[in-house]
Amino acid sequence: MPRKFYTPEQIINSLREAEVLLSQGNTAGQAARHLGITEQTYYRWRKEYGGMRINQAKRFKELEKENVRLKRLVADQALDNAILKDVAQGNL
Repeated sequence: MPRKFYTPEQIINSLREAEVLLSQGNTAGQAARHLGITEQTYYRWRKEYGGMRINQAKRFKELEKENVRLKRLVADQALDNAILKDVAQGNL
């Protein structure tokens, strides 16, 4: 079965719909089935996106991407420093 990818906006809208279903007396499993996802996915989404607005989720994803990019830069710089230290000591 192919895996579906949801945007943060779709996830937040689905969580809002699930809240409505839960307030109507449905269980979390029934709400998840109605949304076409597993109950585990519902709880994972709720943990990550619960209480967020769409603009907050967009900003959160942008910050995550920037964080990954900065970590990569720091790792590259640390590697360059290690190489320069080895060259300065004459180990190469």
